[in-house]
Amino acid sequence: MARKSATPLRIVEPARAGREAPSTTDQIVESITNAIVEQRLMPGTKLVEQQIADVFAVSRTVVRQALNQLARSRLVTLLPARGAFVSTVSAEEARQVFELRRLVEGGMARELAARITDAQVAELRAHLREEQDAVRRGDVTGRTRLLTDFHVVLARLLGNDVLAELISDLLSRSQLIQLMYQSGHSAEHSQTEHIEIVDALARRDGRTAGRLMEQHISSVERNLRMDPRTPDLAAVLRPARKTMNETT
Repeated sequence: MARKSATPLRIVEPARAGREAPSTTDQIVESITNAIVEQRLMPGTKLVEQQIADVFAVSRTVVRQALNQLARSRLVTLLPARGAFVSTVSAEEARQVFELRRLVEGGMARELAARITDAQVAELRAHLREEQDAVRRGDVTGRTRLLTDFHVVLARLLGNDVLAELISDLLSRSQLIQLMYQSGHSAEHSQTEHIEIVDALARRDGRTAGRLMEQHISSVERNLRMDPRTPDLAAVLRPARKTMNETT
């Protein structure tokens, strides 16, 4: 298990038109990140430096830089004398994270319902539209970021900096779990549940908002897929790299 890092988990988004072309290191980071998000690379998979170097036609030094960056994001664990592995999260740690989230975020939703403004409801509905668009387009990295940010936005609307910091830490932990184990179907289900939570907040119904939030977090936990597979590393990364080169 990787040590907790002060650096929050960041989702690496694909390059878009008009942006500066990504470096080879960034391409490797993006390729491995997407492979983890899309569950083509599962927890515990060994990331062999030479194999990755061969796929991208670069030196192992460049690969090492990419792996170090992924380690700072907690997606990869670097073990002395053993190499790099896709990070793993134990079932017990996942259970504890979601249990705490239910306690904290259920109360947060109830409190927010008592003080939310019409402008804040409109802000949440705008966020929901972005979520829905990302889910519809099959944008895995975008939908993961937006579904996670929904909870950060709720904490921010309360104006409690300590709570926002606690939520951010919990989300950093659970985001790694969800990146690795969440299916596309469960992401769509999560988005629907977000809509129901915002509807309850808009009605200023704190009791329902809190209950829906707790049920939502429980639903996310239930929908995690914990069936590790051992893929061929080169086969997993080559298609992602080919697509990336065709679009840059």
